[in-house]
Amino acid sequence: MPIDYDTITPEETPRPDASAWSDRAADWSYEATIQEIEAITARIESGTLELADVFEQFSVAVKYLRECETFLAERQQHVDLLIETLQDAPEV
Repeated sequence: MPIDYDTITPEETPRPDASAWSDRAADWSYEATIQEIEAITARIESGTLELADVFEQFSVAVKYLRECETFLAERQQHVDLLIETLQDAPEV
């Protein structure tokens, strides 16, 4: 069942805690989160939201951006570790 992000508050938004990626929900998706950020941006730019809703939507977008940033930083650390492992491996 799709979630209507227009009608929920940031507290109700079903997203994993950005500090616990190992425990994150299996359905979290970087691409879907980016799409939602873009949708929020479009809603804000449309000029149809009340000011309070603009701030609420902006808050949600910032939260999502932080999740994405954490996700990417952890993936970068993983790639760096793999590269380091390959560089330290003896030649065969």
